[in-house]
Amino acid sequence: MDIRSLQLFNHLATSLHFGDTADAMYVSPSTLSRVIQRLEDECGCVLFKRDNRKVALTHGGHKLLDFSTQVLSDWQALQQELKNDSQALQGEIRLYCSVTASQSHLPAVLQRFRQRYPGVDIHLVTGDPGLAIDKVKQQQCDVAIAILAPDFPTDMFFSSLDKIPLRLIAPKEWRLSHIDQLDWRKHRVILPESGPSRRVVHHWFAEHGIRPNVYATVAGNEAIVSMVALGCGVGFVPQVVLDHSSLAANVSTIPVNDIEPYDIGLCCLQKRRQEPLINALLQLELS
Repeated sequence: MDIRSLQLFNHLATSLHFGDTADAMYVSPSTLSRVIQRLEDECGCVLFKRDNRKVALTHGGHKLLDFSTQVLSDWQALQQELKNDSQALQGEIRLYCSVTASQSHLPAVLQRFRQRYPGVDIHLVTGDPGLAIDKVKQQQCDVAIAILAPDFPTDMFFSSLDKIPLRLIAPKEWRLSHIDQLDWRKHRVILPESGPSRRVVHHWFAEHGIRPNVYATVAGNEAIVSMVALGCGVGFVPQVVLDHSSLAANVSTIPVNDIEPYDIGLCCLQKRRQEPLINALLQLELS
């Protein structure tokens, strides 16, 4: 018993006409008769009642029809699955992001991507988020998690993942809970040396006419949390950094409602956007 024999049997069980089935299935009537005879021998029963005018299924024929219908359905599903596997994306995609982003946003992205494209390997490199755009431009990575800034390069494509709010934090021991308790001439400020937070924070101070009493400028938001926890001053940090900081318990958050969040997302070169692996990752987020 093979797939082809079951296909011929199923068609005959539907048409109940040897000539019609032979024509439709591109076999001779004698070949079709031999196939049915062989199936009857294998099943040990008569499958069709035949006379000069009609063909009808026997009880055994109905039993085999149930079986063959299921087998052929499973076979068709398997063929489609194997076809999909053979056409599935293969290869490696190089992804760059900060350590914080690799903990906060990347896991959900990669989980969905790996479920849909198990044949694609992810090569992950973490580092300074301020270098993300340069890494993509220099093609040291294919895609990066970056921040959308006003001067975002026009030759880059950006797909948003999330809006990241900035939080004003102070040392726990200072017992500050409201922004009106801050004396900007007295309380020292830790500022970011670079990155999107620097632009947003400087813009906020300028809008409020505040000249901050700068204690230090540091590279990396994690360093701001550390210095604030040590009592060196206050500072603005992204909420996502605070969420993943081991020092979060040593600082308090002061509500600031009018400081703009920034947009974090996946970016790549515009000219490479339609490459299969890159496009698959971007479409996953756009869908």
